[in-house]
Amino acid sequence: MEGEKWMNIRNDHLKGLSYKAIADKYSLDWRTVKKYAESDIKPTYERVNIPPTKLDSFRPQIDEWLEQAPFNAVRIMEKLQPLGFDGKYTIVREYVSSKKKKENDKATVRFETSPGLQAQVDWGYFENYTVIINGHHKKLYCFMMILGYSRMRYIEFVTDMSTRTLIQCHINAFRYFGGYPDEILYDNMKQVVIKRLLRQKDSTLNSQFEDFSGFYGFKPVLCRPYRGQTKGKVERTVAFVRDNFMVGIEFDSLVNLNEQAHLWCEKVNKKVHATTNEIPYVRLPKENLNLMRREYILDKLEHRKVEKDCYFSYNGSKYSAPSKYVGKLVTLAVLERMLFVYYLGKQIAMHPLSLDKNSMITNKEHYRLLDKRVDADHNLLFGYSHIDEAAFKINLEVYDQ
Repeated sequence: MEGEKWMNIRNDHLKGLSYKAIADKYSLDWRTVKKYAESDIKPTYERVNIPPTKLDSFRPQIDEWLEQAPFNAVRIMEKLQPLGFDGKYTIVREYVSSKKKKENDKATVRFETSPGLQAQVDWGYFENYTVIINGHHKKLYCFMMILGYSRMRYIEFVTDMSTRTLIQCHINAFRYFGGYPDEILYDNMKQVVIKRLLRQKDSTLNSQFEDFSGFYGFKPVLCRPYRGQTKGKVERTVAFVRDNFMVGIEFDSLVNLNEQAHLWCEKVNKKVHATTNEIPYVRLPKENLNLMRREYILDKLEHRKVEKDCYFSYNGSKYSAPSKYVGKLVTLAVLERMLFVYYLGKQIAMHPLSLDKNSMITNKEHYRLLDKRVDADHNLLFGYSHIDEAAFKINLEVYDQ
């Protein structure tokens, strides 16, 4: 019994897993599990002398190959021969078979996730549906998160799968659940990981998502390559949404679709879950989730110069600022799809964030101090796609934080 496995058994036992569940997880007899779960001393044992074989020195290399991809025994044999292996195929086949069986047994065992420990996230693409935004048909994607212990579900429909959208969906899910778990499990989506290597610590995470997870302090956990079943809870949710919620759905806008999605979440989260035989909402308080004590600002503060026409550029569109700030450097912050404009710490404007490129978002109040000789037909006031309201005072505590 390796020391690490002994510690894992004791840890699982303390989490509340039964001896049988732990035995299935590690392919051990339940009596052995009980013995070591209740032992305060690391077990020691004497290794039985096993006759050496020609494969012994190659086992670490085979293990490494099997970690990379599910090679079959024939392929492993082909890779071994150039390295000097001259043994028989049967010994290779037996070893590869035993390794794969052990990995499959570990991967497919279902066990209870500890309260507050983990959530799982995935995207669903609904290729047969579109939504019209500003006269254009947009593809429809669904963000899905499920809490491992309570089985609370959250879904939200979006029109892109950018990192910014993924982060905003996380924030919305955290608000719905009333907090967030210690870790969240993902497949190797590019919004989370840019370069996936065998070991997660060697992988390169998306810098913006890494900043977001670090801000709240949860750990992104990546599924091992070719081990998709480890994310089974959320993948069953994807199928459930497709076969249950989307059947016969009718909606006239993205907002309307998400209103229906929210009602659907409320319905399924108040029904008895088939696996736990309990209601997710009843189990939710036991999750003891981490509270959202501060707000993550998606777009970091940026600076723009107000040009002579009283506009500054942001994300492909132009926004107005009061005329007295022409030539000044203003600070921008985005929160809840609103663009806030500051000068020396004072809020001077607020605009709804444009969904289209090349828009001119104008507030007529910003031009009151211009020379009265400006003609009423000046294109600054009549060449825009949207007029917003004058900026109003808001609570700035979130920006102070």
